[in-house]
Amino acid sequence: MASRGFQLLLLPLLLLGPAPAAGHGGKYSREKNEPAPPAKREPEAFRMEKLNQLWEKAQRLHLSPVKLAELHADLKIQERDELSWKKLKIEGLDEDGEKEARLIRNLHVILAKYGLDGRKAAQVVNTNYLQDGTEEEGLEDPRLEKLWHKAKTSGKFSSEELEKLWRELKHHTEKVREYNVLLETLSRTEEIHENVISPSDLSHIKEEVLQSRHMELKEKLRSINQGFEHLRKVSHQGYGTENEFEEPRVIDLWDMAKSANFTQKELESFREELKHFEAKIEKHSHYQKQLELSHQKLRHVESLGDREHLSRSREKYALLEEKAKELGYKVKKHLQDLAGRVSRGRHNEL
Repeated sequence: MASRGFQLLLLPLLLLGPAPAAGHGGKYSREKNEPAPPAKREPEAFRMEKLNQLWEKAQRLHLSPVKLAELHADLKIQERDELSWKKLKIEGLDEDGEKEARLIRNLHVILAKYGLDGRKAAQVVNTNYLQDGTEEEGLEDPRLEKLWHKAKTSGKFSSEELEKLWRELKHHTEKVREYNVLLETLSRTEEIHENVISPSDLSHIKEEVLQSRHMELKEKLRSINQGFEHLRKVSHQGYGTENEFEEPRVIDLWDMAKSANFTQKELESFREELKHFEAKIEKHSHYQKQLELSHQKLRHVESLGDREHLSRSREKYALLEEKAKELGYKVKKHLQDLAGRVSRGRHNEL
């Protein structure tokens, strides 16, 4: 009898059908009433939160993969320098604030270079330098545009030489942009300096800092003027056989080194190091091109919807992206070290 009563109680439950699966609970289930777990956040790219914010902003601007990898390397250098500066500050080794001011200026240059300062949307267009002589991005200076047009139509340049000239023109544009950012930053600093009353024992320190910045700007302007004359000459006459180096940044360093206070032995040693540096730049450039090609292929495979090829393409793209970031950081760090040595040599001469 008891058994029959249990069966009668069980019957309505069976007629109601199977209980809902755990993943599809009713409105009173635990899953429906508990908040959903937060979305899994990507691992932080940098130790400093402000740099992570800049990195996230850049990824929303649809920069090309090559430009993003370059930005990543620039931010890594900025982070390394800022963390080093924090240690110096704790030890009281930046009393005049010059190192801190330089870090601020460097960050302003990065913001302007990648269009993160919100001033010029044209700087954040897709900068695929593999397309049609890389002319989409423009040179921002009518004089340079005129030199480029003259060189293209002169018949004096091979395709490889035109690519080399374009790199030099773009490098010159970057130098002018950096100079303008530094000039604007210095102007703002001077305005603040004029309006702030400082103790008399600190005023001379601020004057020395401002004077050193003026000297830095003067050297950069001289380099820009020399660079323009070189580009004007090349665009009219073509490339000769006298050039020892191909890469614009290396040519700049070598020109500065020759006018620095180096002994002949030091100059020869520096020349050899520049050759190694140029080889490193060429390797980085190779990976940049491979990254751009991989990105184009990935977009093509995504449009086809081929899962097997898509997985392989994503894996290859991720590897190339990491390699481009790694080499970009090494190139920028090496450039910074070499430029510092030349700068010290030039100041010793003064």
